[in-house]
Amino acid sequence: MLEIIKEPWPWYIAGPLIGLTVPALLIMGNKSFGISSSLRHICAACVPANVNFFRYDWKKEAWNLFFVLGIFFGGLIAAHFLVNPNEITVNPNLKAELAGYGITAYNNLVPLQLMNFESLLTLRGFIMMVVGGFLVGFGTRYAGGCTSGHAIMGLSNLQWPSLVATVCFMIGGFLMANFVLPIILSL
Repeated sequence: MLEIIKEPWPWYIAGPLIGLTVPALLIMGNKSFGISSSLRHICAACVPANVNFFRYDWKKEAWNLFFVLGIFFGGLIAAHFLVNPNEITVNPNLKAELAGYGITAYNNLVPLQLMNFESLLTLRGFIMMVVGGFLVGFGTRYAGGCTSGHAIMGLSNLQWPSLVATVCFMIGGFLMANFVLPIILSL
């Protein structure tokens, strides 16, 4: 059983399991799936500021904080007990392209040549981690939710704004991966 959990699950198993969270949340209390709203709930609970955006009854959404806490602890458990000791399988063509940018280690899901504290002090690392993090946060707020909220919950509820947001996420991801990321990696 442990070996089944350690391996990546095929889309036809993982996809329906993720998709079943939508009706489960709706049945269990008309709740919406999404992660980005949790930061707002944490700020509303912890920062006693007189900011209108944070003045609401965040306790009604406490379930969402437990959900995110479960994701966090699940990630810690998986990283400690379910780690695959083998090198990450990467397409040979992509390996050759990444080697041109100095990325050769595939022991982690994210190469250490990109994400570590030493590279944070380089222009490439600063753009990837700080500027990228800011843009993700800004885009999430601007779009009114994250990719999981829009693409999983919003599309299944046939919400027009979620369709627009998901299409924009996909276009942005395509442009980033094919045009912007090579420029950043060459810095």
